[in-house]
Amino acid sequence: MPDPLAVMRGTLDVLVLKALVWSPMHGLEISEWLETQAGGNLEVLDSALYQALYRLESRQLVTAEWGVTDNSRRARYYKVTRQGRTYLQQETARWLRYADTVTGILTAPATPS
Repeated sequence: MPDPLAVMRGTLDVLVLKALVWSPMHGLEISEWLETQAGGNLEVLDSALYQALYRLESRQLVTAEWGVTDNSRRARYYKVTRQGRTYLQQETARWLRYADTVTGILTAPATPS
């Protein structure tokens, strides 16, 4: 299997919001969800994940509250807000438009100059 790809700058926030649409999660659960969804093809550093969560919380795109994990440990559980869901929809549409545009350019047949 090829080396995992680093998450492109600016996409981690959207990926975290997508994870949280499924259910409230703590940091390790989010990391595991992303790894599973990416099939091991993305590398998400813990420090980057928590920076994204703090950024999302400060922008009121997620809320957090303390809870207890299945292993009886305290953890902050994050939940996407209504504003976060709207932002996710907008950014998903933007990302898909961007990816389609770049894919079209990269897969266009070469033409002689």
